[in-house]
Amino acid sequence: MNIRRFSSNDASFDQDLKALLAFETAQDDQIDTVVADILRNVKTRGDAAVLEYTQRFDRLQADSMATLEIGQAELQAALDSLPAEQRDALQQAAQRVRDYHQKQLMTSWTYTEADGTLLGQQVTALDRVGLYVPGGKAAYPSSVLMNAIPAKVAGVAELIMVVPTPGGEKNPLVLAAAAVCGVDRVFCIGGAQAVGALAYGTETVPQVDKIVGPGNAYVAAAKRRVFGVVGIDMVAGPSEILVICDGKTNPDWVAMDLFSQAEHDELAQAILLSPDAAFLDQVQASIERLVEEMPRKEIIRTSLQNRGALIQVKDLEQAAEIANYIAPEHLELSVDDPLAFSKKIRHAGAIFMGRDTCEALGDYCAGPNHVLPTSRTARFSSPLGVYDFQKRSSLIMVSSEGAQKMGRIAATLAYGEGLQAHARSAEYRLKG
Repeated sequence: MNIRRFSSNDASFDQDLKALLAFETAQDDQIDTVVADILRNVKTRGDAAVLEYTQRFDRLQADSMATLEIGQAELQAALDSLPAEQRDALQQAAQRVRDYHQKQLMTSWTYTEADGTLLGQQVTALDRVGLYVPGGKAAYPSSVLMNAIPAKVAGVAELIMVVPTPGGEKNPLVLAAAAVCGVDRVFCIGGAQAVGALAYGTETVPQVDKIVGPGNAYVAAAKRRVFGVVGIDMVAGPSEILVICDGKTNPDWVAMDLFSQAEHDELAQAILLSPDAAFLDQVQASIERLVEEMPRKEIIRTSLQNRGALIQVKDLEQAAEIANYIAPEHLELSVDDPLAFSKKIRHAGAIFMGRDTCEALGDYCAGPNHVLPTSRTARFSSPLGVYDFQKRSSLIMVSSEGAQKMGRIAATLAYGEGLQAHARSAEYRLKG
């Protein structure tokens, strides 16, 4: 396999690294045009438009939106029908995710100044959230857990899930996950039309305040377009993993960890940094041997050949510097003292510490969220969490005494800005 191999000592290293990380995030104009038309149609025609698109794209003949809603009894039946081991794994994963996210809850607070003025912050949950879940064969129950559980922990009153069911194909694990998470309503719709239904509301699908969850290029384009009408979580790029290894980990483990992201799609990125050239050789040999065992080997090959790399660094200190530049979605620290080493990391979506901590555990059941910033956005953004489903309102209750001091400050600044009504409003409260 022709996977890139270079060294931080190369004169062209900075240029090579930038080329490796380059990813075209610009929208496809053709997709955007199609999506704009779909959203416009859904906004004006509601249920009728959603039904037409569902019949066209998902090959589902439905007389009304009511027939596309999955009831709670069917969700529970899906959960009950799972093999015991699968049901238990789903419930254990859900509980771990729930326990972790309980720690993230923000609370309201106030304080009172000497003159009696009260200031503070009131935290409330969003009223209604829409969750997009890919459907059909590309179904991910873990996405349901990671998006629905923090919303419910935050106190979201109503969670509406949309999931396409092409040809009527329903994934029982996805429906079971919805039951475990307490999703309130589920509709068998997908694509840009589902995003439009959630964003604008239809006769049957209620309008939400925020839309979360992954989807294809059409879903991503639709989320971009409705942002501002509703909130969105993010428009994510391809999956990424960066492994920093000192050369002491089983090379087969590292190779498979790289595969774990490369198998997502051809645009996924998997990079290994190590100061040990012989270890890089061993990992490359493991890649060549193990890829033949993988059902998704062609996707893995394409991903590693086009966007993967094995990079020799001067030392682990330099590896940390490079990691901070890359700002990866997933970062594995396969070194002797990973907790100490993690203090050197400023930019990463999730940091997996230690040789036994494979990224896959974070995808399913470790507890922290697997919805993470990609394409170097970990420099300024964070994993999805409870805080994405809560909002803050400022609390201000000024005492009569406080109005005297603040009124003069505000009036002075307002006159300076030429806003006389602001100034007069504050002055009206002044005594004498």
